[in-house]
Amino acid sequence: MDRSIQEFTPMANPPIRIDFVSDVVCPWCAVGLNSLERALERIGGAVEVDLHFQPFELNPGMVAEGEDATSHLVAKYGLSREQLDRNRATIRARGADVGFAFGERGRIYNTFDAHRLLHWAGTLGAAQQRALKHALLQAYHGDARDVSDHDVLVAVAEAAGLDGARARALLASGEFADAVREQERFFTERGIHGVPAVILNERHLISGGQPVDVFEQALRRVAAGDV
Repeated sequence: MDRSIQEFTPMANPPIRIDFVSDVVCPWCAVGLNSLERALERIGGAVEVDLHFQPFELNPGMVAEGEDATSHLVAKYGLSREQLDRNRATIRARGADVGFAFGERGRIYNTFDAHRLLHWAGTLGAAQQRALKHALLQAYHGDARDVSDHDVLVAVAEAAGLDGARARALLASGEFADAVREQERFFTERGIHGVPAVILNERHLISGGQPVDVFEQALRRVAAGDV
């Protein structure tokens, strides 16, 4: 064999980094995540991704005991009760389209500690963080649980396969508080003021809980180098 000619194996495309910026109590974030995951299922092994969940608080000043959800949303967005009911019906329908069932959410809660748990899960691995994210979204949007309550958060962490004792110790301390605030600041300073915000390769932004087709097309275009 001519030593000047060597077998060549093309390098695989690097994974697409996905930063999924969202809040636990954001219904469109639940829709958006399930929509993104349906897009990934369609693509299959054609595109590899590196998924990271980033913190965003819709209501960083929310009191510990939370607020009535209807009163809060009417006051915050200036909606009538009829408009709010229509919006909720739309969200339920969009959730059903991508396999997420919304329950009745009577109160809205502070989510800072939930984000601290998610940050910790991210230090354990992508699979652990993804499992906890799904568990938290289900706990609030599906089961109307208080995702600011430490006992609830520990139970949710355990249900996601994480160490409950470690989760409880973390919540009792200020661990990862600075890291979460730093990440929140990083994304808001770069123009993220609404969620979900899905950022591909730190360059391409998809805003809102988009349909499956939108995520699929964007992922395929980024993978192909078309954008």
